[in-house]
Amino acid sequence: MATQISLLLNQSLSSLRYEPTPKRVRAYLDGTPVLDSTRALLVWEPRRIVPIYAVPEADLLANLSVSGAARLPKPEAGRKVLTPDDDFALHTAAGTALDIEVSGHAVPAAAYRPDDAELSGVVLVDFRAFDWFEEDVPIDSHPRDPFHRVDIMASTRHIRVELEGMHLADSAHPMMLFETHLPARYYLPRQDVAWDALVATERTSKCPYKGTASYWAPASGGREVAWCYREPLPESAAIAGLVCFYDERTDFIIDGQRQAHPQTPFS
Repeated sequence: MATQISLLLNQSLSSLRYEPTPKRVRAYLDGTPVLDSTRALLVWEPRRIVPIYAVPEADLLANLSVSGAARLPKPEAGRKVLTPDDDFALHTAAGTALDIEVSGHAVPAAAYRPDDAELSGVVLVDFRAFDWFEEDVPIDSHPRDPFHRVDIMASTRHIRVELEGMHLADSAHPMMLFETHLPARYYLPRQDVAWDALVATERTSKCPYKGTASYWAPASGGREVAWCYREPLPESAAIAGLVCFYDERTDFIIDGQRQAHPQTPFS
């Protein structure tokens, strides 16, 4: 019987998973080395959709001690996934929280020693607490996932975007971005956007595949509905300056057909 790959991946979401990486991985705190490893693992705690780096304790260039920081409670059972916005200290696998001491400065609960026998001798390290490099390339947001892919393709689909009947955009020249685990995204030329309906917000976010995004909300108020990568990473250069709308939060009419709202962590 044939098996759909995406279903297999979703079925493993509740498990503690790991994958070795051949990359040299380094982390720094204000320029001071914290770790340097060619034996790193990518680890997904249960319900986490992006990986965390773990390294053998011997590859840490800092001291570890059992943390006295208050441990965050496990996330409520109703939440299906944990995203990069969720705190590192929100652990879903059994283990011990550790402080990392670098040059006399302690970073509370910035490491985690899992109890799982398969991960014996390694510690997970908080990505947000340090500056990270894969080989000699700095990375943002979270480690790159070897099972994650982004494809960008030109299209002539007709895209109309509305919000409660209000016109937001209309384009026949989208760039379509296909990203693992997410719905197809439509990046539209700026001239096809109704700018009088939008207002820029101060928020930015970082993606290890696309770069730094800025956001817009409806001028009438409410949650952000659109974003743009003005200077994306080289592999995503095709979407530079284009505007994308959340189809979870707005209404899409594609080639005359009104679309259902996908359910994602951004809904």
